[in-house]
Amino acid sequence: MEITRCTSADLEDWIRLRVALWPDYSPEELRAGAEAMLEEAGEAIVLICRVGGKPAGFAEGSLRRDYVNGCETSPVAFLEGIYVAPAHRNKRVAEALVERVADWGRALGCVEFASDALLENEDSHAFHAAIGFVETERVVYFRKAL
Repeated sequence: MEITRCTSADLEDWIRLRVALWPDYSPEELRAGAEAMLEEAGEAIVLICRVGGKPAGFAEGSLRRDYVNGCETSPVAFLEGIYVAPAHRNKRVAEALVERVADWGRALGCVEFASDALLENEDSHAFHAAIGFVETERVVYFRKAL
């Protein structure tokens, strides 16, 4: 298992993994987001894991300076997204990716690391708990057209 920081050379593999994680978005939208993250080198990190030279997973992290639910400090390292291809699950790939994002946050002076998951994504809740995250609160967002 090799984990490296994504570069433009990894873009196509990273986008394929992003599409697998977020199938409700078009590949074009996910490409635009990926390209923007590559440009935010100081405020974001993207890691790709390769096994046998082939992409196995990725993690995206950012520095959030706005309020992060359940946190008391700023900035906060935030796990924006993580995905491991089915063939590589339960092999500590996700844990290794998350720990590298945490290391990046620590190196930037963060003392808190946060993440979120959709309310119905119980697999993600269990994963977060298994690697040491503690649930802080649940939120339902509302919208009203003006």
